[in-house]
Amino acid sequence: MQLTGNWNYPTTVRFGAGRIAELADAMRDAGISNPLLVTDPNLAAMPMVKNAVAALSAAGVAAKVFSDVRPNPVEANIQAGIVAYKAGGHDGVVAFGGGSALDAGKLIAFLHAQTRPVWDFEDRADWWTRADAAAIAPVVAVPTTAGTGSEVGRAAVVTHAATQTKKIIFHPHMMPKAAICDPELTVGMPPYLTAGTGMDALSHCLEAYCVASYHPLAEGIALEGMRLVKENLARAVKKGNDVEARAHMMAAAAMGATAFQKGLGAMHALSHPIGALHDTHHGITNAVLMPYVLRFNRAAIEEKIERLANYLGLAATFDAFLDWVLMLREDIGVLPTLADLGLTDATAERIAQMAIEDPTASGNPVPFDLSGARRIFHDAMMGRL
Repeated sequence: MQLTGNWNYPTTVRFGAGRIAELADAMRDAGISNPLLVTDPNLAAMPMVKNAVAALSAAGVAAKVFSDVRPNPVEANIQAGIVAYKAGGHDGVVAFGGGSALDAGKLIAFLHAQTRPVWDFEDRADWWTRADAAAIAPVVAVPTTAGTGSEVGRAAVVTHAATQTKKIIFHPHMMPKAAICDPELTVGMPPYLTAGTGMDALSHCLEAYCVASYHPLAEGIALEGMRLVKENLARAVKKGNDVEARAHMMAAAAMGATAFQKGLGAMHALSHPIGALHDTHHGITNAVLMPYVLRFNRAAIEEKIERLANYLGLAATFDAFLDWVLMLREDIGVLPTLADLGLTDATAERIAQMAIEDPTASGNPVPFDLSGARRIFHDAMMGRL
């Protein structure tokens, strides 16, 4: 292990119940006076968005709403948002919603004045340097789920419709200027979505923790994020109005996204093509894959998982942690196999090939080649541990 690394930490976070009331202040601090509020169609019709727009209007800010965002955003969504951004003469974005809305909002702010296509900024090598950094508009992020942590991230995911691949677009200035993390906004999430987004937060913390690169700051954040998930996810799923559990899960989500600057691995490398081809929920897909990827990586991560298990109050063994993951999945209603998500072997080879080409594959602690991708996929299809 080389004791070198590039470490970055998130933007200003206004965290706590009721802090959505500070949206106008956060926008002014970010230099935004004429925002495009980017959300999804379901949220656009809900009181939380209407109330936010009304509160901004009362503060003298006339926000326009753009909501043409799919659950797995495609380039057409981003281009439509750019048209709306330019037509309204906007000077910044309020990204309001789950990971899809946050990513779409960040991409609209990033791309509205760039001259190159979005795919030229994929998270590979130094492709981000192709962008005109001065042309990136400011973003204030308002998450309404507790999973992706996109509100503190420097990247966004968008599906390339022609190739059916998910692409990670990266630029350091894509990070929002401010995030308002109000757990009361997540109270309306149904159990299935609470479970899926919460397992996404766990997958971010867990994969980042297992990556071999040297980043003790990120590892410490990942550890505490996993403790918060262990103590609060089932509570949030079973009692949706538990604001304390919701708050801890919202913190864990931001912690996962902060930690994964260290890298991700096979869980995400497989989840991205599965989601692109089968439109599965990203967090649920990660949850299904989690135990199979853990078992695949065991030789390289066993000692670290023993330390993690001890920190979480489990027996300090790899098997104890794996058993806890399996019990948590069952407790919150996560189905055990990819077959349960509707997958068949028909796309297995394509998914395996796409997985090893995904940028997250390189972070896996065990070399992740085609045979490894096939093995994990088939194990996850059959429930073979």
